[in-house]
Amino acid sequence: AWVLDALRRGWSPELIEGRLKAQYAGDPSMRISHECLYQWIYAKPQRALDLRQYLARGRKRRTRKKGRKAKGPRIPMRVPIADRPEAVGSRKGFGHFESDTVVGAAPSRRCMNTQVERRSRRLFARLVDDKSASATARAEYEIFKDIPPAARVDRTWDNGTEASLHMLVDEALGMLTYFADPYSSWQRGSNENRNGRIRRYLPKGTGFEDLAQEDLDAIVGEINDTPMKLLGYKTPNEVWDEEIAKLQSKAASPNT
Repeated sequence: AWVLDALRRGWSPELIEGRLKAQYAGDPSMRISHECLYQWIYAKPQRALDLRQYLARGRKRRTRKKGRKAKGPRIPMRVPIADRPEAVGSRKGFGHFESDTVVGAAPSRRCMNTQVERRSRRLFARLVDDKSASATARAEYEIFKDIPPAARVDRTWDNGTEASLHMLVDEALGMLTYFADPYSSWQRGSNENRNGRIRRYLPKGTGFEDLAQEDLDAIVGEINDTPMKLLGYKTPNEVWDEEIAKLQSKAASPNT
């Protein structure tokens, strides 16, 4: 009963195991391991209780403990994130982006390409007809072509096949592309965060068939005009404008 109440309050099995030890330090009967809890939650006799809904990620099945194995390379000229300059990871530099695709609900194949500048956290998004590599490359070009070259140095993708034509964009715009490690979304945390903000407006299960680019631009504009604590309560747009002004000042200097 204690465990059920804790699960319904949103506590993870690991948190429940630790709290029991702390709260009932002198009662050995009030013990349960988090692994035992996970097995119980996913056991067939307990599925009627639907306890999975109380987990942070209510997956239908448990993932394997050793994780999933990455498939073979599907992206030509793939440069791993390990080869990306360490300075990019510090976020001190400007013009480094993280890339992703946000998929709409079936049966429509429509989705959106999202790009986030790592220093300012400024979001760019463009609707695409499908998740194909050619449509993605066109969307990337449309997003980056009007950005000053010094403000679009490189971008980091996941390993989706929609990025397999990245070389076309690289050559057209003079950018570099790096690819995160398989199943390591934290390496593109800014993009994952901004995609989550988009989902507040367009929850999972929402189709993009009737969504106009103007509507998406309005959503992106509102996100970029929202202050962020990690930016010193400035907005992504304000930090972006400051960085662009710095680039313009350097370009105007005769010593540059």
